[in-house]
Amino acid sequence: MKKTSYQIFSGTSHPELASEVAARLKTTVGRLQIERFPDGEIGAQILENVRDKDVFVFQSVARRPNRYLMELLILVDAFKRASARSIVAVLPYYPYARQDRKEKGRVPITAKLVANLLEKAGVTRMLTMDLHTEQIQGFFDIPVDHLFARPYLVQALKKAGFKKGVVVSPDVGSSRMARKYADALEAEIAVVDKRRVSARDVAAGAIIGDVSGRDVVLVDDIVSTGGTLEMAAKVCRKEGARRVFAAVTHGLLMGDKPLEGIDQMFVADTVPCPKTAKVTCVSVAPLFAEAVRCVVEAKSISSLFERK
Repeated sequence: MKKTSYQIFSGTSHPELASEVAARLKTTVGRLQIERFPDGEIGAQILENVRDKDVFVFQSVARRPNRYLMELLILVDAFKRASARSIVAVLPYYPYARQDRKEKGRVPITAKLVANLLEKAGVTRMLTMDLHTEQIQGFFDIPVDHLFARPYLVQALKKAGFKKGVVVSPDVGSSRMARKYADALEAEIAVVDKRRVSARDVAAGAIIGDVSGRDVVLVDDIVSTGGTLEMAAKVCRKEGARRVFAAVTHGLLMGDKPLEGIDQMFVADTVPCPKTAKVTCVSVAPLFAEAVRCVVEAKSISSLFERK
């Protein structure tokens, strides 16, 4: 790989991941100057020569989505005006992914709006991980490379001693993901019957499946407050589960208190991991590094992850 043919940059949302990816590729993160004016406006300047280079901009648009999305758009515009050959937006966490369709009248499809904004700004390719719904790829008219954290989380679970247990979907919507984990872990599957009371509260009924005396792992892609996981963990405990793990790709974890009922949570570092005893951070930098290498060398990315 020619080191002069591409350059990695990072916004302010998750520079640690970009630095780890760059280190694995034996390069460095490019220099930027990002400042905020007193009224909240964002200013940016590229401090490297990017003319005729493939630029990879890392930005995990989470926890402060509006701020980080605007910062990303400004950076992309700057790279475009600096004559970059191509601009790859690397979004380990894609924002507004849960607003991907109209479930009721007079609401936006914000996931599509984000796609429009990225393309209009000048993004020529997107690299992301574990989209909330895979059809979001269809919102783009540019190539989208969709990576999966599951193999890394499965490996972490096996190291923790999880074997021949039960993979539990905390709701019906995550059952397809649970099946993929169950296949990888050679485990059985169960589903918690959940209903949403409000935007913040959920209520659980019964669990469909047998978890008595077994290790269980709850799986989900996005955990915001953790209410759904906590509720599912309590149901599993009530039904006699021996140990309760959780495997999550995007651990936003916006709550102030640790989740009750969960012995250990394994979280991919698509967003900065919380520093708590019960959360184990699983690095996905090796996968992103290989994906960047494949893009630069015009090789297939499909061999890096499962599409089962």
